[in-house]
Amino acid sequence: MGMEFEKDLKVFDTCIPGLKVVDLSVHGDSRGWFKENWQREKMVALGLPDRRWVQNNISYNDRAGVTRGVHAEPWDKLVSVACGRVFGAWVDLRPGKSFGRIFTCEVGPDAAVYVPRGVGNAYQALEDGTAYCYLVDAHWSAELRGTYTFVNLADSELDIEWPIPLDRAVLSDADKGHPMLVDVEPMIPRRTLVTGSNGQLGRAVWAEAESRGLAQWFDFTDLVEFDLSDPRSYAKIDWDKYGAVINCGAYTAVDRAETPEGRIAAWKANAAGPALLAKACAEHGSILVHISSDYVFDGTRELHDETEAFSPLNVYGQSKAAGDLAVAGCPSHYILRSSWVIGDGRNFVKTMKQLSDRCANPDDALDYVTVVSDQLGRLTFTTDMAAAIFYLLGYRWGDHEPSAPAPYGTYDCTGSGRTASWAEIAAEVFDLANGNGACVHPVSTAEYYASAQGPIAPRPGRSTLDLSKLDAAGFTMPDWEEGLRQYMALLSTVDGES
Repeated sequence: MGMEFEKDLKVFDTCIPGLKVVDLSVHGDSRGWFKENWQREKMVALGLPDRRWVQNNISYNDRAGVTRGVHAEPWDKLVSVACGRVFGAWVDLRPGKSFGRIFTCEVGPDAAVYVPRGVGNAYQALEDGTAYCYLVDAHWSAELRGTYTFVNLADSELDIEWPIPLDRAVLSDADKGHPMLVDVEPMIPRRTLVTGSNGQLGRAVWAEAESRGLAQWFDFTDLVEFDLSDPRSYAKIDWDKYGAVINCGAYTAVDRAETPEGRIAAWKANAAGPALLAKACAEHGSILVHISSDYVFDGTRELHDETEAFSPLNVYGQSKAAGDLAVAGCPSHYILRSSWVIGDGRNFVKTMKQLSDRCANPDDALDYVTVVSDQLGRLTFTTDMAAAIFYLLGYRWGDHEPSAPAPYGTYDCTGSGRTASWAEIAAEVFDLANGNGACVHPVSTAEYYASAQGPIAPRPGRSTLDLSKLDAAGFTMPDWEEGLRQYMALLSTVDGES
């Protein structure tokens, strides 16, 4: 540049979802210039995904007019120019309604472009001696080349106005022979692995994938097939093919975790397993989704947000807190903190409905039930949590435009609405089932467990989680009371069919 040259770092969206142009901050004087081509902290704060760059490639172009074809590889890229200038062209080759969409711009040393996986990249050197650079988040291999997607540069449907016409440009024979856009199959996304698929949340994730027509890109595994706490199990998985892992597995027997054998099981499933999983995902550039719990807190605050320090009261909460810390070490992660989970499986609402039916049966001797009234929180329905997971991951394929994942980190993720006690929720279940909410008798935690046998884990008194961070990311959790009405209607339908 040979002169004073300064500008601020900025990031701009384009017409292709996830494709971003970066105005780089360049510092120049009479000797030349200096720039930060990749600065993780600043660029992530401005909206670039926090990728795990593992390889830096440079393509040298001897003369102006050298033109490289439209290639979409199975990785994300950050492209830039070390010297010279290029005319860049990008074509969206991912499934969705933006397939075939095109963006073009000139790129010099003062700019970079973030290119998400599945977006085809082409460029034309505008100056002799142009050095084109790109960071990638997966290692190149001959095996991966079979997953590339190519488009012919000369396709009239692309209608790219190359500064140097292609009949005067320098192209490889391979680029001249690539298929036209009409004959190109969209690049499929990397697969998603779901662990603990037989649990309440695992079944909800499966149903969510089915409802969105995405199940073909998912692999579901349970403890028998993959024990995430056993290091030997990891050799069974081809980790390179997974872009995300959703860990739905956990040990949730809160009282049993206070026993010697329960303590071992809880720490294996909730801490050791997630630590190994975080290591595998970090090494292979995969996003890790992990489910946390309100039990990592002592319940002294009326509202818990994501910044609160851990203060678990029991072994289960301690093991979950340890798992959170391990997962936070994975560069690309989501920790979703739940409370009082309800889904397809054994849970509080199902138990209360069964007791309500007994109280409504004149031939049954059950007249009332006692339920704790001094533990406060909200229900979390697994269907809502599964939808939140898909939203954060940006899973909007098919008839939707592709979208980038939401910012990584921890998100509180429970039903919205009022805070209620277990007893209040039980009474609502009784009323919805048989109109007999008066059969629920509220008692204190101390009274409820007064005659209990065996170890009883202390519980947090207040478990209401702050949902403002998830709201700010663009996803609003439904009101738990509406979810309860829908869930009860579904239980009634199932009971009627059986």
